[in-house]
Amino acid sequence: MQDCVFCKIVAGEIPCYKVFENRNFLAFLDIKPQGAGHTLLIPKKHYASVWDLPAGRQVSPNYNEYFETVRDIYEVLRNKLSPDWIELRILGMDIPHTHIHLIPHWNKKSPYNPADFEQIAKLLV
Repeated sequence: MQDCVFCKIVAGEIPCYKVFENRNFLAFLDIKPQGAGHTLLIPKKHYASVWDLPAGRQVSPNYNEYFETVRDIYEVLRNKLSPDWIELRILGMDIPHTHIHLIPHWNKKSPYNPADFEQIAKLLV
């Protein structure tokens, strides 16, 4: 989609702090994070909503692969950042390209700084 920010990120037209990539999905740090390691996972192909992804495994990418990848990113965040819990959000109102937020949380507030993005991204890769 021509004006989609996430499609531009996938195309390399807008930079991001990439933490995961395969042929169907891309994960990167949120530019307005709610905490250290706040990650967005998107399909590389444009789908307006998570419900638009094909069900089953006949087509790729599909809904099952998307959530398997969410679990993989969850494990990386859990193992590398050691949060107390990880919040999962599926919104889609702000940018019409399906995306899932994975937001690590600590019982004590974790200080973070956008200047830390590069270091966090390298840790998660």
